[in-house]
Amino acid sequence: MKRIRTEDAVGHVLCHDITQIIKGVTKDAVFRKGHVVTREDIPVLLSVGKENLFVWEKTEGMLHEDEAAEILRGICQGPYMKATAPKEGKIELIAETEGLLKIDSRKLNRINGLGEIAIAARHGNTVVHKGDKLAGMRVIPLVIQKEKMDAAKEAGGEEPLFRILPFKKKKAAILATGSEIFHGRITDTFTPVVCQKLEEYHTEIVEQKILDDNPEETTKEILRQIDRGADFILCTGGMSVDPDDQTPLAIKNTGARIVTYGAPVLPGAMFLLAYYEDRIPIVGLPGCVMYAKRTVFDLALPRIMADDRMTAGEFASMGEGGLCLSCEVCTFPNCGFGK
Repeated sequence: MKRIRTEDAVGHVLCHDITQIIKGVTKDAVFRKGHVVTREDIPVLLSVGKENLFVWEKTEGMLHEDEAAEILRGICQGPYMKATAPKEGKIELIAETEGLLKIDSRKLNRINGLGEIAIAARHGNTVVHKGDKLAGMRVIPLVIQKEKMDAAKEAGGEEPLFRILPFKKKKAAILATGSEIFHGRITDTFTPVVCQKLEEYHTEIVEQKILDDNPEETTKEILRQIDRGADFILCTGGMSVDPDDQTPLAIKNTGARIVTYGAPVLPGAMFLLAYYEDRIPIVGLPGCVMYAKRTVFDLALPRIMADDRMTAGEFASMGEGGLCLSCEVCTFPNCGFGK
C-alpha cells in the first residue's frame, strides 16, 4: 500500500472505501476498496476531499482480490452454471438449468480451511432452478499470497466443486397394492399424491394400476412394466412390518438390488429403494407419503430424477436433519429437514 496524489491515481487500485456524504441525500461509499481508478473518477474524488489516496502497490507473489476470486471461480464452476463479473472482490455462480446441485463437501471444507478464503454455497443435493444463486466466493484481504491460491487450486483438483445434474425425463409406473382398494372397499387416495409429486419433474406416467395383496403378482407386474418401457417404478401400500404387508418381498423377488429398506427419517421410516439391473429405480413408498406434507420421498425423489445414485451409507447419515417438524406453515425446502 502506498500514498499518492489523486491526480496520479489513474489505473491504481483503491485500498479503502471512499465515502460520499450529501446531507439529506446520501451517505454511502462512492468507491469501494478494490476499485480501479479511472480518469473520470478524479473530479469525484476531489469533490469528496480526497487529494491523496492509498492504493495497492503490485508486489511479486501477491494477488489482487479480483484475481483471487477468478481463481476460486475456476475451482468451483461446473457445467450448467454461469459466473458474475467480480464485484468488490466477489464472484457469484448462477444456475442455468433446473437440476440437482452437487457439492464436493470434502474439498469445499479443505479450501475454506486454508484461511483468508470464503466460499459460501446453498446446501448440496437440493433442487435448483434456472436463475438461482448457487454460491458466492471471495478472499478476505484485498491482496493475498499467490502461494495460498496455488494451494487452493491443488486442493480443488481437476473436478469442479459444484455441479448441476439436470433432471431426466422418466417414464413412471405407479402400482398401488392393497386388497381394500383392489376390491373397491376404499378409494385410492395414494396414487393422486404420487402423481402430483411426479408432475413437478415433468414425469410421464405410463401406468397406474391397482393390485391385490399378492407378492407374486406384484413381482410379475413390476417386471411387466419394465418390459413395456417404464424406467421408474413406484409401489404404494404394503410397506410396514405386518405379516400381510409384502411389497418389500415382491420388490426383492424381481432380482433388484435393495439399497435400503428403512431410513432414519420421520415421516418415512419404511421407505425402500432398489435398482433393477442397476439402472431402473424401484421405490416402495410408506403410507405417510399419502398424508404428510413432506417425507423421505421428497428427499430421495430429486436424486432419483437426476440419476444420482444413493447409497446405504447416505441413507444412514440422514438421521441428523431427518426429523420433519410438521410446521404449521411449511417452508420446505427452505428449512432444516433433510439438511
